Amino acid sequence: MTTFAPLLYLVSSVFFILSLRGLSSPETAGKGLNYGIIGMVLAIITTLLTPSVQSWGLIVAGIIIGGLIGSFIAIKIQMTALPQLVAAFHSLVGLAAVFVAAAAFHNPVAYNIGTPGQIHLASLIEMALGVAIGAITFTGSIIAWGKLQGVIPGKPVQFSGQNFVNAGLGLLLVGLIVVLCFTESIFVFWMIVLLALALGVLLIIPIGGADMPVIVSMLNSYSGWAAAGIGFTLQNNLLIITGALVGASGAILSYIMCKGMNRSFLSVVLGGFGGEQQVNAFSSGDKTAKIGSAEDAAFIMKNAARVIIVPGYGMAVAQAQHVVREMADMLKHAGVDVKYAIHPVAGRMPGHMNVLLAEANVPYDEVFELEDINRDFAQADVAYVIGANDITNPAAKTDSSSPIYGMPVLDVEKAKTVLFVKRSMGSGYAGIDNPLFFEDNTLMLLGDAKKMTEDIVKALE
Repeated sequence: MTTFAPLLYLVSSVFFILSLRGLSSPETAGKGLNYGIIGMVLAIITTLLTPSVQSWGLIVAGIIIGGLIGSFIAIKIQMTALPQLVAAFHSLVGLAAVFVAAAAFHNPVAYNIGTPGQIHLASLIEMALGVAIGAITFTGSIIAWGKLQGVIPGKPVQFSGQNFVNAGLGLLLVGLIVVLCFTESIFVFWMIVLLALALGVLLIIPIGGADMPVIVSMLNSYSGWAAAGIGFTLQNNLLIITGALVGASGAILSYIMCKGMNRSFLSVVLGGFGGEQQVNAFSSGDKTAKIGSAEDAAFIMKNAARVIIVPGYGMAVAQAQHVVREMADMLKHAGVDVKYAIHPVAGRMPGHMNVLLAEANVPYDEVFELEDINRDFAQADVAYVIGANDITNPAAKTDSSSPIYGMPVLDVEKAKTVLFVKRSMGSGYAGIDNPLFFEDNTLMLLGDAKKMTEDIVKALE
C-alpha cells in the first residue's frame, strides 16, 4: 500500500480540485459536493491502509464518535445557523493543528523528524508556523462564532492602542518562533501557543458584525494554511495539497469580499465596524417613513410588471426563503417578471443568500449578482427588500463621512416603489441609519419577514 499511497493521494487531490470548481456555481454544486466526498473517502481509506497506522481501536472509535456528532449536527442545524457552524468547524481545524504540532514536538521520533533536542530545523519551522496559525484560528473562530451566534456583542470591542498591541504581539510571536528554532525550548513552544491563542482573540474582537463575511472567509484561509503546515509535520502530501487549496481559495474569496465592500483587507482587520443598534424612530428630520401593510404590498406587486427581490439577513433570521419563493411563483403566474438580486456580502458568510435560495428551489437563472442586476432597478416597478439594510444604503454613495462610503450597494432606490421588510426601524448590522427608509417611494413593512411575506401571499390569493 505504501507504493500506491502517493498515487491515490494524487487522485484524491484531483477530486478536491474538481470539488472546488463545482462548488463555484449553483448549477454544479451538487457534483462538486459529490467529488469532495469521493476524494475524502479515498484519502481516509488510503491513510488507514498504510503500514504506519496503528491503534485501530482508537481510530475506529474516533470515526464513529465524530461521524455520529457530525450526522447529528447535519440533521439538526438550521440553514440560518450555517455561518456560525462554519466558524465553529474552523476552530476545530485550528485546534487539531495545535494538538498534532504538540505531539510531534514532544515525540519527534514517532514522526520521523528527529530526536528530542535534535529536531530537524525545517520541521521546527513548519511545526512552529502550524501551531501559531492553528492557535490563532482556534480562538479567532470561537470569537467569530460568538459574534454570529449573539453570545458576544456584534459591535467592535476596541481599546486605545489596540492596533499597536496586536502588532507588538505579532512581532513577539515571530521572535519566539525564531528562538524556538534555535533552542527547541519546551517553554518557548508553549509560550508560542499561549501568545497565538491570545492574538486570535485580539484580532477578531475589534471586528464588527458587518465585516463577518470577510472574517469567516479569512478564518477559512487560516485553517487551510494550518492544515498545510501540519501536513509537512506529518509528511502527508495530501494534507499539504488540501490545506494549500483551502488556504489559497479562502484568501482569494477574502479578496473578492473586500472588493465587494470596496475596502482593503487591512482596513477590515484594523478598522472593523458593525454592531446592531435597535432604535425605533419613525421620522428623520422633516421626513417621515410611510408604514404599509401586507395588503398594500400585495396590490402594488400584483399590478407591477417587474419585481426584484433583495434578500438579506432578515430573510435568514426569519427562515422566510420558502414563502418568498412561493410569493415569487404567484407573481410569475400573474405575469410579473421576478428576479433576485444578491449582494456579495449579504448575510453573515460568503454565499449565504445563495444557499438559502437554493434550499428553497429558486431557479438559478432568476438569481443575479450585484454587477449583473444593478442596472435593472431603474426599470423595476418594485424592489422587495427583506432585511438587507446595509447593502441597500444609499449613504454609501452620497455620504463621505459614512463608514460604508464607497462600498458598492444595490441601487434599490431607483425602483418606482421600494417595499422594505424589517422588524423595526433600527439600523443594520453596521450600526448605520438608512435614509432609504424615509424616501417618498419607500413603503416600510414592519414585522417578521416570514409572517409579513405569508400575509402578502394570502392577500395575493
